[in-house]
Formats: sequence, structure tokens, C-alpha cells
Amino acid sequence: METRKLLFGMAVIAVGFSSCKDEKKIQAEKSVETYVVYVDSLGKMDSVATKENWESIQATYELRNAEAEAALQNLKEDIKAQERINASRAKYEELKAKMIADEEAANQTKIADNPKQRLRNALFGEGKVGNDMNFNWVNAKNILGVYQSFVDTAQKNKDSYTREDWDEVKLMYEALDSRKNTVENEGLTSSDNRKIAGLKLKFAPMYTLNRMGAKSDEMAKAKE
Repeated sequence: METRKLLFGMAVIAVGFSSCKDEKKIQAEKSVETYVVYVDSLGKMDSVATKENWESIQATYELRNAEAEAALQNLKEDIKAQERINASRAKYEELKAKMIADEEAANQTKIADNPKQRLRNALFGEGKVGNDMNFNWVNAKNILGVYQSFVDTAQKNKDSYTREDWDEVKLMYEALDSRKNTVENEGLTSSDNRKIAGLKLKFAPMYTLNRMGAKSDEMAKAKE
């Protein structure tokens, strides 16, 4: 009698354990399915809506991805589940790469449409100086070349610069000079310092005369 009770109890425990395992497996399969369906839905979204809601999409994706990863612990021998998750991850990474590329392209377009940024790019090189006016990239080794390129570019384009252009050029020039004050204490050679002084002497009258000329031209056009 006692043996039958013991066997019955063990059977009940075994059934309960099996039921628990089945429930976990079912829940895990649901998590995988939810993840796959979510990623598939992203591919069907309008591109504009995807861009506008990208932060929310990323947050939701991370949640779904974490749930799917946890689900795999209860589906260790389910190769198909792993393959489905891998395929969905590849889809998402492809979409993410496209979003990043589109954002970079949009930023480049904004720069191209910004006259001041185009001027900065011409004076210092593509993307060297932005709205933050950061000149930390200028050091004792390259500052002479930066000055040389700056003055050469201003000389080359002096006849096409407007008064506003010259104001921006002067602003950049003063920022570069400010950086020079720091660089002088960081190993700037006497030879380079003398050459920079010569470039500054060349730039000063060029700026004064050509800005006055640009202003006169604008006043003349305004009268017309």
C-alpha cells in the first residue's frame, strides 16, 4: 500500500515537472515567434515612419531580442528556433545599417547646404571644423601647414568672397590664432613661428582690402 502511494506520488511529481517543462517551452516558442514577427513588421513599415520612430523601434527591438535570447535557454536543441532568430537578427542589422547610412547622408546634405560649413571645409579641410569651433586637432607639428592652407585658400577665393564670407573667414582666423597661443607652449619651433608670422602679415592687408571691396560691391548692387 505504501509502495503504491510512493509510486503514485512520484508519478504526480513527474507529470508536474513535465508539465512545467512543456509550459516553459511553449512560452519560449511564443517569445521567438514574437521576435520574428516584430522584425518582419519593421521591414514592412514606411521608411519615413521608420526614421521618425527609430529610437522607439530600437528600444522595443532590444527588449524582444533579450526575450528571444532567454527563450533559447529552454529551446537548446531546437535548431530551427536558433536559425529563425539568426535570420531575424540579420534582417534587423541590415535595416539598422540602412538607417545609419541614411542619417549620415542627410547630415552631409545639411553640411553641403550650409554656406559657412562649406567655407570652413575649404579653409581647413572636410569636416575639420564644425559649429563647435574645436581646433584641438591643430598641434605644433601641423599648425604651419594649417596656416599656409588657410591663407592660400583665402588668396585664391578673395575675389569671390562676400562681406559675410570675409566675416566668417576672420572669425576662423581669430580662432586659429587663439589655438596658436596654446600650441606655442607645446613645442612650436622658432622656424615655424617665424613662417606663421609671415603668413599673418600677408593675410591682414588681404582681409582688410578685400572685405572693404566686397562691402562696396554690395552697396553698389543695392543702389541698382
